Formats: sequence, structure tokens, C-alpha cells
Amino acid sequence: MNKLPDEKRAQVIACICEGNSIRSTARLTGVAKNTICKLLLEVGNACANYEDRALRNIKSKRIQCDEIWSFVYAKQRNVTPEISSKHQAGDIWTWTAIDADSKLAVSWMLGGRDAVTGKHFIEDLAGRLANRVQLTTDGYTVYLTAVESAFGCEIDYAMLVKAFESSQEETRYSPAVCTSCERKPVMGHPDPDHISTSFLERQNLSMRMQMRRFTRLTNAFSKKVANHGASVALYFMYYNWVRVHQTLRVTPAMEAGLTDHLWTIKEMLKNISN
Repeated sequence: MNKLPDEKRAQVIACICEGNSIRSTARLTGVAKNTICKLLLEVGNACANYEDRALRNIKSKRIQCDEIWSFVYAKQRNVTPEISSKHQAGDIWTWTAIDADSKLAVSWMLGGRDAVTGKHFIEDLAGRLANRVQLTTDGYTVYLTAVESAFGCEIDYAMLVKAFESSQEETRYSPAVCTSCERKPVMGHPDPDHISTSFLERQNLSMRMQMRRFTRLTNAFSKKVANHGASVALYFMYYNWVRVHQTLRVTPAMEAGLTDHLWTIKEMLKNISN
């Protein structure tokens, strides 16, 4: 089978990582759309495998968790029995955990916004940490049992519970106004000054800006779950190891001590293939 030259592979991946859609990447690079999709799957799966190995024994102090919504093929309310019989379709959530100091994306998981996915996500996070941390989540009650099951009493855990202004509008394209935030210590002795999910919420914005599949009110949404998962894995690989964080002036992986230099796209592709 013909294989794209390394230069062209790097060019395609760079376009996708910078928020271009598959079709726009095809126009910019001259590579066929189907070839780009195959490359995305190949590289995305390799990124997921690499980070699963590399993001271990993370020495962190403060972790923030949240979930971000997207959908595959059709929004949940539009999924008919005919669609569900032929496609994996409907809402899909990306659960993410970020280190508040290094901004490293320590763990992420795709699935429903339910207790099963939440439990697996928190267990995965716990398995990647080297020491006791302070954890902050939103007020979603699934986290309560998930954190206790995964960490026991070896954690300082708090919730940031937000109240939003109610609205009678049937259609809204912007979030409701937050009227209050309540810090609720749940377990251990969390520092009140660091009960926050601000960094993770900013990460959610970065995901929507950097991944075309997450852009609202377009036709760029994922049509297949596999492509969606590969795109998310590629994004986090690029975010952690290649993209310089504007505040840190280095990549999150460098700040966390996982590497001593800034990676290029070419180096990323080489490292994940080893």
C-alpha cells in the first residue's frame, strides 16, 4: 500500500491539530479525504496508546475534572430507531482531568454522562497519579461515589457547585448566567483557595477551538465514533507535547517533567510509532 511521505503526513496532522476540518485539510494539502481519514485513525490510535503508557506516575498537587458534550452522526433527540440500527449515534461526552499547575491533561475518557463512565474515568485518573492530590469537580453527583470508590480516603476532594439563572427561552446558543458558586469540601482537607474548575473550563474552550468536530452549529461534527475518538486522542497528544502553553511558555509535558524539550509534529509522529 502506498504511504504518504513523512513531510506530507506532518503537514496533514498539523492542519488537523490547528482546527481545520477534513475537507479543508484536503484542499490545503492536496491529500485525498479518505487518505486523511485513514491517517487520522492510524495516528489517533497511536497517540492514545503512547499517552496511556507515558502518563503514569504523575506527581501532581491539584487536579480539576469536568465533562464536555458533543455528538456523533446525530444529536440524541434526533436519533431514530432506523439510525440507531445502522450507526453509533447520539450524544458523546469527553471526561477530562487536568493538572492545575502544569496544565497537563492527565486523563480523558469518551462515553456517556453516566455513573459507569464516571467510575471508569476516576479509576483511570487514580491509576495515573503518584501521590495524594486535591481534586475539584463540578456538582455532578456521579463523582461522589466514583471518587470514594477509586481513592478511598486518600484524597482531598471538593465540589464547586454552580447555580445558573433559569430561562424560559426554548433556544439558547450561549450558556446561562452563573448566579452563584458554592465551594463544598467533601473528603479530606481541601484548600478552599484552590477549589476551582477554571483551568479545566478553559481547557474545554480550547477543545472546541482546536477540534473542528466540537464546533457548534456546523456540519463538521463526527460521523463515526472511531474518528471522534482518534481526533480527541490526537488533540491531547498535540496539546500535551507539541503546543506551547501561552501562560507557561513551554508545553504541559515539559512543565510536568515528562520531557526536556519542545516536540515538533515530526518528532511526535516518530515517537508514537516506536
